Amino acid sequence: MRQVVREFQQSAEQADFVAVIDDAGSHTARELLTEAARLAEAMIPDAADGAGGTVMLQADNSWRTVVGTLAVGLSGGVLAVVNRHTTRAEFAAAWEDIRPDVVVAEPSAMDEWAVPDLLPGRADTVLDGWTCRSSPRRRDVSRWSGGALIGLTSGSTGRPKGVVQSEEALRYAGLSTIEINGLTRGDAVAAIVPLSSTAAYCFGVHLALLLGGPLVLTAKWDRAVALQRMADAEVRWTMCVPTMALQMGSEAAGSGILGGVRAITVGGGPMDRGALARAEQSLGTKILRVFGMSECLGHTSPSPDDPEEIRLGRDGRPFPGTELRALTADGAEAVPGVTGRAQVSGPSLFLGYARDGRVEPPALTEDGYFPTGDLLMTHEDGTVSIMGREKDVIIRGGRNIDITEIERAVAGYPRVARACVAAVPDEVLGERIALLVVTEDGGGIDLAEVTGHLDNVGLSKAKWPEFVYGIEELPQTKVGKLDRSGARELAHRLRARTPDPA
Repeated sequence: MRQVVREFQQSAEQADFVAVIDDAGSHTARELLTEAARLAEAMIPDAADGAGGTVMLQADNSWRTVVGTLAVGLSGGVLAVVNRHTTRAEFAAAWEDIRPDVVVAEPSAMDEWAVPDLLPGRADTVLDGWTCRSSPRRRDVSRWSGGALIGLTSGSTGRPKGVVQSEEALRYAGLSTIEINGLTRGDAVAAIVPLSSTAAYCFGVHLALLLGGPLVLTAKWDRAVALQRMADAEVRWTMCVPTMALQMGSEAAGSGILGGVRAITVGGGPMDRGALARAEQSLGTKILRVFGMSECLGHTSPSPDDPEEIRLGRDGRPFPGTELRALTADGAEAVPGVTGRAQVSGPSLFLGYARDGRVEPPALTEDGYFPTGDLLMTHEDGTVSIMGREKDVIIRGGRNIDITEIERAVAGYPRVARACVAAVPDEVLGERIALLVVTEDGGGIDLAEVTGHLDNVGLSKAKWPEFVYGIEELPQTKVGKLDRSGARELAHRLRARTPDPA
């Protein structure tokens, strides 16, 4: 973080400015730098040592995360961000992979994660009541092979994976986003997704530091608070998951309260063009449907000036310098209009995963592409559409059924606000299709209503759900994305209470 922090310092020296607006109020750049210097001193108790080490920071949506970033940049360290809701087992796994030299968190988190046992060194009070525990001996940050940020992402086994990104990658992703969205220096941006995710950190904290303007934060997700705070601070851009965009659209009630926002970037979950269109009209801004991942940050986006068909009906186009391709089953590159397995390469490709305190290089193709695990279709105009995950299938009676196709068909029904398809076990067929639905009006919905719509839109009857459950909200991960594992568990519980259809 050295370069972006140095630039932030230079801007603050020339003229102080409001750098963070959060639940506690406004915080100027110079105030944050003063706190960062105090934190850096606590992180490096032996000034003669001068090494910043690897710092694991509890990243909340407040000024503390920005100060932690500045402190790590001032000391030349590497930052690893962790969510307060990380369990003790998840933290222990992350600890084994990252082997941090310093941990900065609130006292209750320190106790819950057993940090005093893991790092029995010096403890100092920092950041208005938080604790900084540091080891007297620290490993050289060269073990991260040029990495500047380690963000945790959930793996298929449930063990968190530490994604190691360089400052160059963060900078490339941030500057590309600034250019695509027409942002200028000093513009305010908002971070309403938890900053403990790699993408939220990159397009929240790091992006704001690049712009040298206010970062607008909300500690907990509250659609009304987020809307009003963004409007009051004259925010020009933010990123969120689809659920947040739809909820804000509902809250805005057609007021156009975010008319001053250049665009809202939306990714990380199932998206329906009609629902997003209604949300952006209600909010008074443009919504940009994008595709990205922690391993290759933010790597596609449309422009705010693109027509609705591109902005909301597809997943943008690759950032300049990023290559995205689809491969067919025989390994050939798919032509436009044909779905294949997605692979990506470019300046924001990660360095690897954190394993045993060092970087484990990623498994790339011979020509340097990373397989994303997604199904991709390219278009003649250079835009792309993500067609689902390779493994997002239900196997019913030996037949593979793409759940994304069902979700897209269901999402077109006006009464449906959000929907998720999940497999439920069946003794004869192996799996059957269940549908979890959140309705626009909060009312109930039954199987006949859903299948009637699917019949009208021409979805094959073999793909119709056999169980429909109306719920208040879909399960979400810690960063606000759809939690498919939680959705499956919920569907299993609801199915267990449901008699078989006659």
